[in-house]
Amino acid sequence: MVSRTMNELDQYFGPRIPRLGLVTGGSLSRGLDVKLEPATSLEDLAVGRYVVVDGHSRRFFCMITDIGLDNTSAQITRTPPDMSNPYLEDVYSGSMAFGTMHISPMLVIEEGGTVGPVRTIPPHFRSVRTATEQDINDVFGHEDQTHFNIGSPLELLDTQINIDLKRLSERSVGVFGKSGTGKSFLTRVLLAGIISRRAAVNLVFDMHNDYGYEVPTETGTKVKGLKQLFPDRVAVFTLDDESSRRRGVRPDFVVTLPYSDIDPDDLAALKSTMDLSDTMLDAAYTLRRIYGRSWIQSILVATNEDIDALLNETTINGPSLTALIRRLQRFDRFKFLTTQDTGDSAVMHIVKCIEQGTNVILEFGRYGNALEAYILVSNYLTRRIRELYVQRIEESLGDESKQPPQLIITIEEAHKFLEPQIARQTIFGTIARELRKFKVTLLIIDQRPSAIDEEVMSQVGTRVTALLDNEKDITAVLMGVSGAPGLREVLARLDTRQQAIVLGHAVPMPVVIRNRAYDEAFYAAMGGVLKGEKLRESAKKANLRLFGEE
Repeated sequence: MVSRTMNELDQYFGPRIPRLGLVTGGSLSRGLDVKLEPATSLEDLAVGRYVVVDGHSRRFFCMITDIGLDNTSAQITRTPPDMSNPYLEDVYSGSMAFGTMHISPMLVIEEGGTVGPVRTIPPHFRSVRTATEQDINDVFGHEDQTHFNIGSPLELLDTQINIDLKRLSERSVGVFGKSGTGKSFLTRVLLAGIISRRAAVNLVFDMHNDYGYEVPTETGTKVKGLKQLFPDRVAVFTLDDESSRRRGVRPDFVVTLPYSDIDPDDLAALKSTMDLSDTMLDAAYTLRRIYGRSWIQSILVATNEDIDALLNETTINGPSLTALIRRLQRFDRFKFLTTQDTGDSAVMHIVKCIEQGTNVILEFGRYGNALEAYILVSNYLTRRIRELYVQRIEESLGDESKQPPQLIITIEEAHKFLEPQIARQTIFGTIARELRKFKVTLLIIDQRPSAIDEEVMSQVGTRVTALLDNEKDITAVLMGVSGAPGLREVLARLDTRQQAIVLGHAVPMPVVIRNRAYDEAFYAAMGGVLKGEKLRESAKKANLRLFGEE
């Protein structure tokens, strides 16, 4: 039986794959122990790599979670042999002293190629080998209209790891990693995949102008923006037209927000950022009830006599009102706020783009450095867009053709919106908990996942995580994940650049990847990059279609 199986493997994979070792113990719950062959180099192994255990009738697809040293006698560790003697080195190495590794079974590949969950383990002394390209393809599939190449396994750089974009967009997505680990590059690749396959429409709150047009990297080279890759499918909005044009960017729409449309609910998202107390927010709600939509302008121009009269006629706390006014005065430096009523034009233009399948990137320009501006605008627009989406969904009941497209909203510094104290008060916490009930999900980017509310993190379906070295952050990312102890070791040992672990809804099992390069080859795979006159002509056609203007 064993001989027949190995012969079939030879026919299936070609030349015999070198055996790394043999299964010597373990269990379904804690994983398998492997004694390495003398010829297997410990230094060539690494946690996070994939191996396969060839059972009698199925293949067990596994991940290396630990590597160690063992021996047949404790005496050898107390009195080590003279390894300068080649003969003694050959005698002891691999026999009395040998290498081990611990592997976690992730999936089972049946004889017919069917992939399923692990419900059993292979018997003693089954062969363990490096996973082949065929094994990887059997598990992660081939790139097609639904599956998108996000990178390659560490040991097979010519092999693709493909994620399921349909499943990716069904639930919220998180991109995590400490500063400098390439989160923005990972996000660009994900967004490009979603746009190229039309898996969903994106609204990106681009805090540092990273995603619309080309930006310089830390090495000084420039990488293309999504507008350059997909000029007909991406519209660039901006809060800072001056900054955009200084960078040579011609935005499709300049966003202004009227003071009269800002509600106390919009300020609730700024509770921690602006140090707003509950009594200050209570005062804001009272002001809104008294002055109506012009409550901010009215209180900012109020005289001391006006304020004294207000305090006498209401239950507003005086010191809280004074503190609230000082905080509202900070908005004066945001030139995108206007006293004119714009009729919600920014919201309506964004919704129009989304309904036509055009992805929107909102650049913040110089205001990206002001966290208050980023949170205010993102919360303001998202609340109103979601309200319109709920309305569209209800209007389309009974007629699926009228439903708006799946929308993914991308936010950076996500913990500022989703920390436990305010997650239930912000629209982003609501969206995360609703899953895709109203066809709106989140793509959250953050270097401090432990600061995000646990309930919100539990609803993040797919997590793409670069290196994290804080124990709390690692625990937060792996919360609710099967096999978390083994994955913890893998995650803590990723390289600082171009490596990530992908786990959750969009992949059949946790997978460590070398990130797909965001370079000229990637641009070509996305359909090439339009330049100069071609880019301007394409943008002109898009503007005519969306806004009726050049």
